[in-house]
Amino acid sequence: MPDRAAPLVLYVEDDRIHLILMEEVFRLLPGWELRMVETGTEALAALAERRPAVVLVDMNLPDMTGLELRARVAADAGLSEALQGTRWVALSADDPSAVVRAARAAGFDDYWLKPIDVPVLQAGLQRLV
Repeated sequence: MPDRAAPLVLYVEDDRIHLILMEEVFRLLPGWELRMVETGTEALAALAERRPAVVLVDMNLPDMTGLELRARVAADAGLSEALQGTRWVALSADDPSAVVRAARAAGFDDYWLKPIDVPVLQAGLQRLV
């Protein structure tokens, strides 16, 4: 039986500490591939290049919010179609009650509170993929 490609996770985050943490977490997760970008603009370019299984999006990016990023993808018919089946997770340290409602309305599949709880991340990725 041939090996299946590792599921790609695109992590959109501008905070260096969170990027370093996520990189270390993924070193402990065999069978997953991680790509990291720091802005919504970089995320749009990365999404046009290759379809990830999961997109983890910080809700407060320097050039747009996570909600705006999700809306731009949804508004681009070609990109939206190419990303069908991709799972979206909103990440934020903000009060979850308002953010969760907004993220769900924008098409996010889940919401994880920062700082990331590694077992929650691992279980969540398995559940999403």
